Amino acid sequence: MKKNLTISAACLINNQGEILLVRKRGTTKFMQPGGKPEAGETALQTIIREIREELGLSFTADELRYDGEWIGPAANEADTMIRASLYSAAFDGELAPLAELEELLWIDPQVALERDDLAPLLRDRVLPLAIERSKK
Repeated sequence: MKKNLTISAACLINNQGEILLVRKRGTTKFMQPGGKPEAGETALQTIIREIREELGLSFTADELRYDGEWIGPAANEADTMIRASLYSAAFDGELAPLAELEELLWIDPQVALERDDLAPLLRDRVLPLAIERSKK
């Protein structure tokens, strides 16, 4: 029986047009910062908290753009589907992985699509959206 998870995820883009990918400790797939809501949290409250916990960044609601929802397979949990609320923001600066993050990577979205270690949400929704926006 498949499990269902609700998450919020962020697409952070720097001044060079690169997207931030993160890898959680003990996993092999790169994804966006984000995670599951705590009791009573909205999707927006979740992503603001997760970005603060994982990256030490403080975003306001006005600084995050809502990019819609995506439903698909989870990257690191077998027989699990996720419903992801997606947000994007600009950020340019130095970061270090915090909380459960082990690795951070800034990469051109088109180059990232060539990797074989991407979460489905990143590969199927976030990177194509980032590439489309970079052409405008």
